Formats: sequence, structure tokens, C-alpha cells
Amino acid sequence: MAEAEPRREGAPGQKAAGTADAGLPVVVRAANEAALYRVARRRARKKVQRKERVDVRYSVAEKQAILAEARRLNLAGAHLVGAIVVAHLNGDLALPGQRTSHDDLIDELAALRTEVARIATNVNQIARKLNSGGHPQLGDTALLAEAGRVLVVARDAVMSIDVASDNAATSKAAA
Repeated sequence: MAEAEPRREGAPGQKAAGTADAGLPVVVRAANEAALYRVARRRARKKVQRKERVDVRYSVAEKQAILAEARRLNLAGAHLVGAIVVAHLNGDLALPGQRTSHDDLIDELAALRTEVARIATNVNQIARKLNSGGHPQLGDTALLAEAGRVLVVARDAVMSIDVASDNAATSKAAA
């Protein structure tokens, strides 16, 4: 995601990046970022138009609460009410397409994997530059050895994240 201006953390006269007005750090979760790009799922279209209808009356406060929740989930109010009723009739109180803790976990793991892969890419570029020839500098051998160790740790971390993501997705499908 491109930023409007380059970040200058620690520059004089600038407030620290990632801090709220109250001085508390702002936590940006990958799950929240991923939720912005998810599209609300609709019920599957039937070959024949749905013609049956049920009329329901709500108080002004109830209607406002329903519409607010529907907007939060990026759904139409009628779809929200219909999905809740059908879910209740089917014995499943979870809404179709509603984010669960599994979704958040999977998104967090995906973001973590991306960050670890970026670190490994950067270390690999450093190692490539050091191995490109020329006159070795004092400490290059130790730096290359450390880069190799970091790459092994990064590879292991990515493999562990992949296993955890697979387990989370499998347990979500089973739930």
C-alpha cells in the first residue's frame, strides 16, 4: 500500500509515527487491513426469483441498530435479517461470510509470513552483494556467516507459519 508521503520517523518537529493523540501506540492489525478488501458474500442466486415475503415491524431504535450493523458488515439490512433468520433455522448462528477469529488468525499469519519473507529477501540481497567479488572488507566473513544463520531461521519461521496457517484453515473448515 503506497503512502502519500515518505515516513520520517524521528525527524525533528514531527510526531512519532504509529502513535495516537493520547500518546498511546496505534495497533494496526493485518486482519483489520485484510477486512477492508473482503467483499460481503451474498446468498446464492436461485433459478427462480424469490417471491415469498415476510413483513416484520421494528421500533425506530431496533431498525437503526439493524441498519447500523448491516452497514458495518457491508450488507443490506434485509440481507442481514434474512441471513440471521435462515442461520437460526438451520441451527447455525454464525452469519455466512462473517469474519471469525480463524479469519483474523489466518490474516495475521499471512502478514507475518510476508514480513519474514521480506527480511529474508533483504538478508539475501546483502549476502549477494558481499559475495559479488571485489576486495573483501574486514568482517565480511562473519557477516556472511550471520546472514546464512538468519536465512535458516527465516526459512524455519516461514515453514512454521505455513503449518500454523494450514492448521487454522483446516480447523475453520471443520468448524
